[in-house]
Amino acid sequence: MKVGLTLLKPHLIQAGVPAAGKVVLGTVKGDLHDIGKSLVGMILEGAGFEVINLGTDVGPEKFGEAVRMNKPQLVGMSALLTTTMQNMKATLEALEDLGVRSQVKVMVGGAPLTAAFAKEIGADGYAADASRAVALTKSLL
Repeated sequence: MKVGLTLLKPHLIQAGVPAAGKVVLGTVKGDLHDIGKSLVGMILEGAGFEVINLGTDVGPEKFGEAVRMNKPQLVGMSALLTTTMQNMKATLEALEDLGVRSQVKVMVGGAPLTAAFAKEIGADGYAADASRAVALTKSLL
């Protein structure tokens, strides 16, 4: 898939296909899992979004700095461990403290998460899989 996107990207640029938006993605602090997040990122890129992938074990401050520097429309956070889920709430609080929360929509995803958890922590949405994450991104923007 990565090779396919690498081949496709120059054609999208040449064809003048406008970016659908800018998204910052990361796996929250304490969690090193990234397969799902990376898949979401690749599919978002294929759908025309510019993706800034912060990687894994991303602290709240790094998410906040990425929002200030890159001016995305959406932040996507991933967690695969139940022990790291609360770091999503901490990240949302950090975005609020930095004064950038109102500038972005926030979606969350990962195996132990639910829509109820997303609502509880104040996220704008939850996606159970990569294709739903792309649909959610489009609906939020």
